[in-house]
Amino acid sequence: MNLGNTLFTTRDPFTGELRGVAADLMHELASRLGVPLEFVVHATPGEVADAAGQGTWDVAVLAIEAARAQTIAFSAAMTEIEASYVVHQDSKLQSVEQVDTAGVRISAAEKAGYQLFLTRTLRKATVALAKGFQGSIDLFNERRADALAGLKPALLDAMDSIPDGRMIEGLFMTVNHGMCTPRDRPVATEYVKAFVMEMNASGFVARSIARHGVQGLTAVK
Repeated sequence: MNLGNTLFTTRDPFTGELRGVAADLMHELASRLGVPLEFVVHATPGEVADAAGQGTWDVAVLAIEAARAQTIAFSAAMTEIEASYVVHQDSKLQSVEQVDTAGVRISAAEKAGYQLFLTRTLRKATVALAKGFQGSIDLFNERRADALAGLKPALLDAMDSIPDGRMIEGLFMTVNHGMCTPRDRPVATEYVKAFVMEMNASGFVARSIARHGVQGLTAVK
């Protein structure tokens, strides 16, 4: 579990209990397997991905990203989240397409799914890596970057802490999340893939999103 994406996971400030769509899925999976559930908590999705070969976790929810596929096996997509940019108020950038321009620096949380995508696909702009989403906001606020990349719901929630920012038009990608296992566990991988197909088809993911009132997260139908 990672606390870097509150659309999937939040921690109760009083009890410390993990809640959200990811927690619901993990409880359902453990119940079907008839095994106890232990949450291994990381601050960011990148830390979860880095630990794939360490034997510390069996299943996780992460953005489906080709750069992670060497060590992680993914299910089909469960959800969709739009990713976009915030730019400075005085910026000449007006659309997502204009951001990929020579000399433009984009602040992004290191090892986030959208950061991996941008690093792989940008042709002219460069990515300025930051530690976590808040770190990327700080980098942008310090004017060490021309644009701030992020999941659109998170960017909207953070606008109060970005006084010089404005949301740009459009989106540069749609981030899909799935359940995943370390790549060296083929039997577990096939089980999780079948589990996710059932969760999608039954509407479990959509109901969980609605129950937790998550805005900006859409279930794949």
